[in-house]
Amino acid sequence: MRDEKRRERHEAIAAAAYEALAAHGYGGASMLRVAKAARASNETLYRWYGDKDGLFAQMIADNAAETRGLLDAALGSGADPVPALREVAPVLLGMLVGTRSVLLNRAAAADASGRLGAAISAGGRGEVMPRLERLLAPLCAGQGFDPAQAVRWFLSLLIGDWQIRRVIGDMEAPSRSEIAARSQSAVDDLLRLIGPAS
Repeated sequence: MRDEKRRERHEAIAAAAYEALAAHGYGGASMLRVAKAARASNETLYRWYGDKDGLFAQMIADNAAETRGLLDAALGSGADPVPALREVAPVLLGMLVGTRSVLLNRAAAADASGRLGAAISAGGRGEVMPRLERLLAPLCAGQGFDPAQAVRWFLSLLIGDWQIRRVIGDMEAPSRSEIAARSQSAVDDLLRLIGPAS
């Protein structure tokens, strides 16, 4: 199957999986249910993803792909970390409070096995935080700050209570302008905390 066609099929499968997740939770989002909704064969899903955990791990990776891509590009080019962070921040925040993340986190909270939560942590935090640490390392050098601490500050400033409020239904999806303003403020506040570059 050509890459473009496979990608289209994957998107249809992922969309069906998110619908199953919303309607039935992680426990009820079976491979068979997803396959039927996506009009794909159960065998195709098992061949492509291995099992349900593999399917959802791929969906989590897809959800974080744009953030990872921006960070990798900045790290690979040796770009100035401040403009790179300003570019990454709204993409990361938009992803974390977006519909797909909300569905995944709601399902993870209700999943007694803990498998979905572990996959979210590995595919989200486990992939993004080390890259953010590497991006922030030059800003922290000579300032007495551990880049891991700077990342924790940044994420607290950026996300605050928005993600949990979205997950529990206490907040509507923020607008692009709200995401942009909060992202700008988070970067500005982080730079004040770290102090001027030496």
